[in-house]
Amino acid sequence: MAYYSAKRTYTVERELPAGKGYADLVFKPRRNNSNPAMIVELKYNKSAESAIQQIKDKNYPDCLKDYSGEVLLVGISYDDNKRHCCRIEKLVCKN
Repeated sequence: MAYYSAKRTYTVERELPAGKGYADLVFKPRRNNSNPAMIVELKYNKSAESAIQQIKDKNYPDCLKDYSGEVLLVGISYDDNKRHCCRIEKLVCKN
């Protein structure tokens, strides 16, 4: 439900060309909205930390070059046992 509710305050892009690859999900705040932008990378049988590192290594925040404000880098990992882990880091874009 959270994903569908987000569409009211965000433009949601899937597999968005970003930096040196494709970001799994990018949430860009709609106008007159103080929510931070979010870049989400999903991993299967890898760590959430590796997802965050991929966002940084492949320069995914470059897809937000027209955006100024907070950006949340979100790494989510899942495994065969349906366990998940999430890591979030804050970045500030000054464009």
